[in-house]
Amino acid sequence: MASELSNDKKAWSVLIVSTLAFTVCFMVWMMFGVIGIPIKKALDLNSTQFGLLMATPVLTGSLVRVPLGIWTDRFGGRIVMAILMAITVPAIWLMSYATAYWHFLTIGLFVGLAGGSFSVGTPYVARWFPKHRQGMAMGVYGAGNSGAAVNKFVAPVLLVAFGWTMVPQVYAAIMLGTVVLFWLFSHSDPSHLVPSNVSFMDQLKALKDPKVLKYCQYYSIVFGGYVALSLWMVQYYVGEFGLDIRVAALLAACFSLPGGVLRAVGGVMSDKFGAHKVTWWVLWVSWICLFLLSYPQTDFTVVTVNGPKTFHIGLNVYLFTALMFILGIAWAFGKASVFKYISDDYPKNIGAISGIVGLAGGLGGFVLPILFGALMDITGIRSSAFMLMYGVVWVSLIWMYWTEVRQTEVMGANAKPFSLQN
Repeated sequence: MASELSNDKKAWSVLIVSTLAFTVCFMVWMMFGVIGIPIKKALDLNSTQFGLLMATPVLTGSLVRVPLGIWTDRFGGRIVMAILMAITVPAIWLMSYATAYWHFLTIGLFVGLAGGSFSVGTPYVARWFPKHRQGMAMGVYGAGNSGAAVNKFVAPVLLVAFGWTMVPQVYAAIMLGTVVLFWLFSHSDPSHLVPSNVSFMDQLKALKDPKVLKYCQYYSIVFGGYVALSLWMVQYYVGEFGLDIRVAALLAACFSLPGGVLRAVGGVMSDKFGAHKVTWWVLWVSWICLFLLSYPQTDFTVVTVNGPKTFHIGLNVYLFTALMFILGIAWAFGKASVFKYISDDYPKNIGAISGIVGLAGGLGGFVLPILFGALMDITGIRSSAFMLMYGVVWVSLIWMYWTEVRQTEVMGANAKPFSLQN
């Protein structure tokens, strides 16, 4: 009994301090979403260049996810997470001294390593809890995505008060303090490691499973889209609605905050109702929201019997923010449900599989801001970003229907009775 109580305390200590660490890492990872705006003005960047600037940290944070997940299986999450965070501190500090576009891109690659923390913490915290609570544990840890919202609260205040160069200096100090706290309150358990006789290639064999590709597609929306829009929304509010950067960041947090914090709720829901049901409804809610968000500000003229009349159709800032809030909630649930799929299907290989799925989601977060900028330069339509996301959601809905929904008999003698408890 005493041993179980001790392990339970360690599990919660690991979960809390790991979630704090991931929140700080995500805050740093999303830094360009705010400081990129004055940098864009200073360097006179077009929308495509701006998209690349914001996406550069996301690239490295995505590419390192697979090796980090495998190293976590092999060496343990405590040591891998601590080293990863410590490595990013000098790069974050140097960001304040960058002056040229290539400086920001180069340093951003090293700062982006912080984004790889997701593939370390996910298997690390999951293995401290029994299977029926792993969805909750991964959901709570994943709530560290709310670091994107924390960035929108902290960075604008520092930017307005001291200039953008103060932001990376403060963030470097916060990251260093987090490394110390994480090491003091985290724990390691040798039984959580993958046996040493399991090779690198053995861990990757499960990637041949086509289900992994499907989970990658789902995650490229709920996480990749979340990262991309978290980076894109502040400048979208400034450009589309003419808001001050502080107000724009506050409203953008209405998407980022629920999109991060409520991931824990999504984990609990996935434990209770199953990964499939949660993901299916997440995709449909996303489809509806993105359809409405895609419609650009439009004036059209109708010739009536009394002469031409002009009408205006478009979302105002209140409706836009409400839809983004709903979308953030849906994607929070979806991020948790995708990883519930993984913990159910690959309990012995969570690190490697979460790494590859996380890589796909991160690459989505890298590619999408660049495409957002390119589409805006080509079409001149800001809402083209949502048009693109709407098309991506269509792909996932069709894929899920043919591989999961269509194979389930819903009528006839073999159909399962409907129950919320299933």
